[in-house]
Amino acid sequence: MELLNVDEPRKSLVNVKVGQGVRIFNFVNAYGCSIDDNSKIGAFVEIQKGATIGKNCKISSHTFICEGVHIEDNCFIGHGVMFTNDLFPRATNPDGSAQTEADWKLVETFVKKGASIGSNATIICGVTIGENALIGAGAVVTKDVPANTVVAGNPAKILKTL
Repeated sequence: MELLNVDEPRKSLVNVKVGQGVRIFNFVNAYGCSIDDNSKIGAFVEIQKGATIGKNCKISSHTFICEGVHIEDNCFIGHGVMFTNDLFPRATNPDGSAQTEADWKLVETFVKKGASIGSNATIICGVTIGENALIGAGAVVTKDVPANTVVAGNPAKILKTL
């Protein structure tokens, strides 16, 4: 992988490990993350530090991949998918002081090989989406999704096994 340290008006990629054949479109904000071979990152995507994207993934426009999200090979992430990494987010501490990185606990999320997540889904941190699972558009995933299953709804529920 190549390490990019670029800051352009249309695209911000700072300390990003980028594999061979990766395609990154305009207005992407990525920093301190890794994107493996032949993955495609759509416009207006943000990928935060420590996030990992495997090989042959397609990340559609307007998606937010926060710190602690790990997407394995051959995954599809639809438009506007939102990942979270904090179960109890707060801007300030009880004493009114602004929170820093030391004041919260990172909760990781794992998207296993071949999984697909539909547009506008929200993935609450701490879950694992199993291999080849399919998340319906607009779903809110609050629990682990078994491999080879289809889930949809709010909260997401299993509809069928593939």
